[in-house]
Amino acid sequence: MQEAKNTQRALVRIGYDGTVHKQFRGPEANTRFENEVRVLRYLELRRCPFVPRLLEANTDELKIVTTNCGSRVEHLTDEKVKELFDSLEQYGVRHDDPFQRNITYRAQDGRFCIIDFEFAEITGTPIEASVDAPTEGSGDGPSGATHAATSAKATQLRWSGLTHPGRFRPNNEDTFLATLLDKQGIRYLGKTGEASLENADFIFAVSDGMGGERSGEFASRIAMDKITLQLPKQFALNEDRFASYSREILLDLFVAIHNDMLRLGRFDANCRNMGATLTLAWFRRGRVYFGHIGDSRLYYLPSGGGMQQITEDHSHVGWLKRRGELNEREARMHPRKNVLAQALGAGHQFLFPHIGVLEYSAGDRFVLCSDGVTDGLWDRGIEELLREPTNSQRALPEASRLVLTAVSESGRDNATAVVVEAV
Repeated sequence: MQEAKNTQRALVRIGYDGTVHKQFRGPEANTRFENEVRVLRYLELRRCPFVPRLLEANTDELKIVTTNCGSRVEHLTDEKVKELFDSLEQYGVRHDDPFQRNITYRAQDGRFCIIDFEFAEITGTPIEASVDAPTEGSGDGPSGATHAATSAKATQLRWSGLTHPGRFRPNNEDTFLATLLDKQGIRYLGKTGEASLENADFIFAVSDGMGGERSGEFASRIAMDKITLQLPKQFALNEDRFASYSREILLDLFVAIHNDMLRLGRFDANCRNMGATLTLAWFRRGRVYFGHIGDSRLYYLPSGGGMQQITEDHSHVGWLKRRGELNEREARMHPRKNVLAQALGAGHQFLFPHIGVLEYSAGDRFVLCSDGVTDGLWDRGIEELLREPTNSQRALPEASRLVLTAVSESGRDNATAVVVEAV
């Protein structure tokens, strides 16, 4: 690793994969470590897009690992500096050192970022079970944790899934997964069903493959197979330990799939540059731990109404939309909407999956879908099909409503959806 900073207060090194490794030392090292971890987890739950994401926190070594926010900025106007730190306060955190030395520039998405939160102060409304718990997650607006505090606990999950090749493609490069984990191991679930949450976890996933020949189908299948091989061994972890290491568990999965695809591409010309998106939701003890890369999506529909896109589209168009420079219509019509900045495999060197956690309650729904669904349906249409279906639509499983309607409206791509409802 490359040493970036070595002082009495901290040792900072940059890993070969670009991650930042910071070890606290010197006066009040424990306090500074705990505060930075707490603030970063809070900002992750608030989905602040211009701060590092916490990947690991080691209390024994007083060491954290975060994503890389680029290079320090040499020249910036006072007005711009103030604007950036004012933006941070909108996410409920006041920086103790609001000066240019704590601003970086992240070239991968063209964004100025803020770093170093050793003495920062959380000023926003506390998010229940989010700041002190070693997890990361949700988005702006009503958080899953807050919703769970006022709603009934779910005892069962109801699900449906469907994949369709569309109206123009001869093959289907999409795949979805529905599995149950318990002490006996992993079991595949049918396209529709309902089961108890007692003593069992549930993992659902959607993957959209890409590549020449039929390697796209192979890529999405690799992703699903790796999930069923790698994740069941984590079921036995107690809840505190699972929550502490959930990010590492999911990150390790994504890295393993990514490396498998790159390795196959090196040795098999038919698999060269193959890749896949992946959106995964792991339902466990009233929480859904999610991992995501690409432009498949995870939506959250709380029982009280509304719908929120939880995952970020890893594309330039998605970035422009998050910045408010494009609305949904403009993003859907953009000529580069399908050009991905990140995916599993596909020749990408670095991997920065979106990983987090939400809490859920009875009546909440989650939708995992490929871009073939969102190509045919506006966000409003997805919500209406689930909350206000016509009589004829009501007879169909929820995933079938989404997929078949999307195919009839567009059908230019494979379309896949999994709908999960807590009951």
